[in-house]
This record gives sequence, C-alpha cells and structure tokens, in this order.
Amino acid sequence: MKTKIILTALTAMMITHDGLNAQTAKAPKKMLVAYFSHSGNTRTVAEQIREATGADIFEIEPAAAYPTNYQAVVDQAKKEVNSGFKPALKSKPENLGKYDIIFVGSPCWWCTIAPPVATFLSSYDLSGKTIAPFMTHEGSRMGHSEADIKKLCAGATLLPGLPVRGGSVQEAAPEVAKWLRRIGVIE
Repeated sequence: MKTKIILTALTAMMITHDGLNAQTAKAPKKMLVAYFSHSGNTRTVAEQIREATGADIFEIEPAAAYPTNYQAVVDQAKKEVNSGFKPALKSKPENLGKYDIIFVGSPCWWCTIAPPVATFLSSYDLSGKTIAPFMTHEGSRMGHSEADIKKLCAGATLLPGLPVRGGSVQEAAPEVAKWLRRIGVIE
C-alpha cells in the first residue's frame, strides 16, 4: 500500500513538473517592431510583421524631418551616413527592457540603416535581446546593414535579416511570414 501511495505521489509530481516545464518553454516572447520609414515602404513591412506576430509597434522618428524632395533626401542621407551622424529622435519607446525580440526596420540608405535607426540602436544596451532586422530597398538588399547593426548591438543575438524591395511591399506579406517562420518567431 505504501509503495502504491509513493508511486502515485511521484507520478503526480512528475506530471506537474512536466506541465510547468511545458508552460515555461512556451511562454510567449514579448516583441516590438521598431522602424523608420521615409516613404512609407518600411512602415508597410513593419505593419505586416506586427500583424503576423502580435508585436507592439513603434515608429522611429527624427526630431527634424527629412526633406520630401528625393534628391535632397538622397544628398542628406549620404552626408549623414558617411559622417556617422546620429540625429536626435522625437521620442523613444517606454521600457524597452521588457521586450525579448526587437524587429528593427529601415530603408537601405547607402547600403546601411538610416541614421535615425542608428540613433535608436545606440541609445540602448541591447545585451541579451534578439534583434531581427528588415530592410526595404531598390536593389541593394541588406547592404552591410547587418554588420553595422551587430556593431551597435553588442551582446545581442542578431537573426538573419529580411530584405524587401520597396516596389513590392504591398505584396510582401507571404514573404514576411516565410521569414518569420524561418527565424523561428511564428509556426
């Protein structure tokens, strides 16, 4: 009789322990999509990621807006990227520490992230965070943005990025979902 009671108690403890392990292993990750978008293309991809993951979303905005004239923004971006300029931002998300995974989106300017994104990334200690970059482009794909992000996010885990051609962002949701599955964020 004692043996039966002990076996029943041990079985119950093992089931409870396994149930706790399963709950802990499947605890949802808190996610944020942080993006800068000049033309709206990166915003479109950011919204597709938010829709697929249920992540919170935050738009990275420089304190001083970029020009709307194409050539003027190209010239300013080139100058800022080449000099390593990091513009002031309008605001920052509250309590970035609560997020496990941060999707970071930017247009690809001169083969890297836009300066406001560099400001955002360099404003925080992202050690222990998982960073998933995505870029909109018109031919340069990710450029050298992943290497640049890695330098700004020492101690973070950098997942493979997603390049999306700016002219095809409206139809990119299936490509976004495929990437999210490949990096293990959704099933």
